[in-house]
Amino acid sequence: MKRSSFIEGTVIATVAIVITKILGMLYVIPFYAMIGIQGSALYAYAYNIYVIFLDISSAGLPVAISKIIKEYNTLGMMDAKVRAYEVGKKIITFISVAAFIILFIFAKELATLILGELQGGNTIEDVTFVIRCVSFAILVIPFLSVSKGYLQGHNIINVSSISQVIEQVVRIGVILGGSFLALNIFHLSLTTSVGIAVFGAFAGGLAAIFYILINMHKNKKELSLDGKTKKDAITNQEILKKIASYAIPFIIIDVSVSVYNFVDMVFISRTMTYLGFDAMTTEFITSSVATWSGKISMIVNAIAMGLSVSLIPNIVEAFTLKKWDLVEKRFNKALQIILISCIPMVIGISFLAKPIWSIFYGTDAIDLGGLVLSVSIFSALFFNLYMITSSTLQSLNKFKAVYLTTLLGYATNAILDIPLMLLCYGLHLEPFIGAILASILGYSVSVLTTLYILRKEHHIKYKETMELFGKLIFPTLIMTIVIYIVHLFYPYNVYSKPSSIIYVAVIAIIGALVYLVITYKQKILENVFGRAYLNRLINKIPFCKKILFRK
Repeated sequence: MKRSSFIEGTVIATVAIVITKILGMLYVIPFYAMIGIQGSALYAYAYNIYVIFLDISSAGLPVAISKIIKEYNTLGMMDAKVRAYEVGKKIITFISVAAFIILFIFAKELATLILGELQGGNTIEDVTFVIRCVSFAILVIPFLSVSKGYLQGHNIINVSSISQVIEQVVRIGVILGGSFLALNIFHLSLTTSVGIAVFGAFAGGLAAIFYILINMHKNKKELSLDGKTKKDAITNQEILKKIASYAIPFIIIDVSVSVYNFVDMVFISRTMTYLGFDAMTTEFITSSVATWSGKISMIVNAIAMGLSVSLIPNIVEAFTLKKWDLVEKRFNKALQIILISCIPMVIGISFLAKPIWSIFYGTDAIDLGGLVLSVSIFSALFFNLYMITSSTLQSLNKFKAVYLTTLLGYATNAILDIPLMLLCYGLHLEPFIGAILASILGYSVSVLTTLYILRKEHHIKYKETMELFGKLIFPTLIMTIVIYIVHLFYPYNVYSKPSSIIYVAVIAIIGALVYLVITYKQKILENVFGRAYLNRLINKIPFCKKILFRK
């Protein structure tokens, strides 16, 4: 198995996640067309509550295992490393089974919490059924996550990354194939079709587990799984305590992210019902904000997810060796990659929100859907910064700080959700904008608090990152001006999917080229990614090489 450096690991993980997220974006086009607005809302209800329970059962363990494996590997404690993996599997067995039982038994109560007094759309029985269908995935996905963590702790990013793609391909196959057969061949109900679709998470997880276990068996000697490791003095109780101390902060972080979406979903539904909006509009807005705009935002979120996979074990290594200059360098590098990658993507998607919505979800309520996407995409940037700063705190064992920053962010979002929605409504704006602003403010509070703590306690400086942010203003501004000019002279029909696809492709290519050329000429790309790695990438893309080296 190939081990990856920080930058290489980041790129591999990010590419795999981007592929996964692109697949996750593309499948919604035929799926949304099959199930419609009511079916999409039903899918969103089940999926969002499932993610919360999945985070509770598995979110912290893979990263905790990755961190512990890296720590023990660095210290040469091979037996403790293997036993940490075995203990992790036992823990996940208990937690995942318990989470499945709770979600399955109390599905009706959760459905009642989600819908409240909403009438005229999906029923409590419908939501209960799909929640129970998706609950089976919790029996599988956690085991997959722990095995990924073990590999990532060895800086083996490619196998876990490929497994993500396999999982997504199988899941999408069940979603699309199952929904099509249920609706068009067997003529089953919409609720049954959505239930089959959410069951796809179980099938995808099962396929990915088989792939990872096969690869781990083939390389068991390299991974110290051949039973020939020398006994370490570390006890299982110490390992268990360390796993718990590492995992709980990660669980809190990931659950808080899911809770952001769930709280928004509940508050938007309740507030819009209170303001007199009809059931169809309320369900459309609720599912769009909580799920469907997020499907498109995933391409931006993939940057942070890929970064965190490689960042955490590398930060842990530097921290274990007490190399604080390296901790500072890697943390700032992660922030810089987020800024240089996500800022143009967020602005571009916001600009193209309406035709993108047309491509993915059709033209029903396109004005409202486009507005949802154009605003909500900005929360993806703040989410990415939040993920990286929180991951760094956890890697440095700053657990109290993790709890503090997460609690402050969540409280900000929860407290401001309804007031900002009512304020926007009073200002003749769409109420959901207030909920999105509350999420952005929540993430911002967490990020700023984290930066302050790292600066105060570890003297980490952000001068280079702040200078980079200032340098990015010019290429971003020029990119925006250029795509706006192209927009003025480029005729397209937003109600035509082919026309929208061509328009988005043209604008995206032109915008990306303008941004890349300027950032390359200003040596911004070189400063962030390094001359050697940047040249390797450019040499693999002859067309890119001609443009960038043109004098």
